[in-house]
This record gives sequence, structure tokens and C-alpha cells, in this order.
Amino acid sequence: MTDVTERAPRPVRLGPKSVAVLLLTGAIGVVAFGWPLLADTGSGLAHARDAPWLFAALLPLLVAVVVATISESGMDAKAVAMLGVLAAVGAALRPLGAGTAGLEPMFFLMVLSGRVLGPGFGFVLGSVTMFASALLTGGVGPWMPFQMLSMGWFTMGAGLLPGPDRLRGRAELAMLAVYGCVAAFAYGVVMNLQGWPLITGLGSGISFNENDPLHENLVRFVAYYLTTSLGWDLGRAVLTVVLTLTLGPTLLKALRRATRRAAFDARAAFGEPEKQPEGTAPGSS
Repeated sequence: MTDVTERAPRPVRLGPKSVAVLLLTGAIGVVAFGWPLLADTGSGLAHARDAPWLFAALLPLLVAVVVATISESGMDAKAVAMLGVLAAVGAALRPLGAGTAGLEPMFFLMVLSGRVLGPGFGFVLGSVTMFASALLTGGVGPWMPFQMLSMGWFTMGAGLLPGPDRLRGRAELAMLAVYGCVAAFAYGVVMNLQGWPLITGLGSGISFNENDPLHENLVRFVAYYLTTSLGWDLGRAVLTVVLTLTLGPTLLKALRRATRRAAFDARAAFGEPEKQPEGTAPGSS
């Protein structure tokens, strides 16, 4: 008799090697985002012309994370297919509102997908979705590796939220909505930090000055963010919350039903056949 046990699927698991590569890439990413604020002005690093080289160096590291996670998790054709479908949908959603007050519906899809499919799948999905959307919209440039890394963190964070197997209903939706709101602002802050030191011609009160100490540049960055990007990120956060609360229940059910039917983690255990009572023909009741 065959006993097939289905469990809550996690197509991409964070194994030891994947965690190590992810932590290394995350540490390098943090340095890459914040290096202009910490670089010594006499080191020759705090110049805009040096930054694109650092940007380009981050892309192979992101690819390494994706490859390590997929290879270690034994990702099968079903998981690859789901990754491709969700990434394609997310990439198609991004152009729908990216040019209008920061309304980007792809963020709510990333939150719900990361929640259902786990942090490993979430990081890969976020990075691949941003890469695909950049190709679709022609947004390929030195900022793309940073977008991939930031979106990977954004989606992975949803997979790290508590109670993935127990929390359901309104409490889960409220938690996802709060996370989506906070993370939408955090994404905007991080991406602004990436580009702000390279922008010239700003007012002295919001421009990066490599000769000033860290605390003064941080004050300028806060002023820059509040002046130029807060409204844009507010639109993203509000739309993410609204879509999560309205479409969240339906999409969560669909994602969970799809992962159950795909049975990524299903394992079959083969036991001994049941013995028939003596004098009973096989197959008789």
C-alpha cells in the first residue's frame, strides 16, 4: 500500500550553502549601498565615477545567490514553472502604474508569494521578477542589481513573517498589510540611498558632500528623501495595503491550492502489501 504524505510546500529552501552565499551577498550589498557615506575622502572612493563599477560587480553576486539556492534545494520542474509564472506576472504588473505616483501593483504580489512559498523562493522570485521587468521596460542600467537585491530582500521578508502554518484569516491579512506598508517605504529609502550620492546639482541642504561627516550627510539624505520621494513611496505603500486587504484572501487561497496540487515536497513511502485472510480471493471484499 502506498502512503503519500503532502506537506506545506517550500519549493526553495535556504540550506547552509545558500544561507552562507546569501549572507555574503547581503553584507556586500549593504556596503555597496552605503559606501559613499563611509568612504574616506582621501581614499579616492568617494567619487561618482567609481560607483558604476561597484554597481556592476553586484550583479554576478546576485546570480550566484540564485544559482546556489536553486542547486541546493533541488528545485524541480514544477517549482521552476511556478517561479516563471509568478515572475512573468510580476514583471507584467510593474509597468501598469510605475509612472503614476509610485503605484506599483507588483509589490503586493511579491508579499503574498513570499508568504506562501517561503523566504528562499521569495528571494529568488523577487530578484528574477525585477530582472524580467527591467528587460520588459528597458530599465537596464547600473541601478538594476540594486533593484534585484532590494526586491529579493522585500519578498524574502514576507516569507520570514511568523505563523506561516497557523496564522490565517484577518490576522494574517493585517500582518501582511502592515509588512507591505513598512517594506514599501523601506524599499524606497534603500533605493534612494543607492542613487543619491551620484546626483549632482541639488541644493546644498539635500546634496551629498563627500567632505562632510556621516551625521551631516544623513541629515541631508533625510531631507532629500522627504522632499523628493516620500510621496512616491506613499502611493506604493497605500496601493500595496489596499490590494493586500481586498485581493489578498483570494490570491492566498489560489497560491496555497496551487502549491498543494503541485506537491513540491510530497514524498512517497512504500510499505508491505496488506495480507489477505486465508481462503479469500485477491480483490474480493
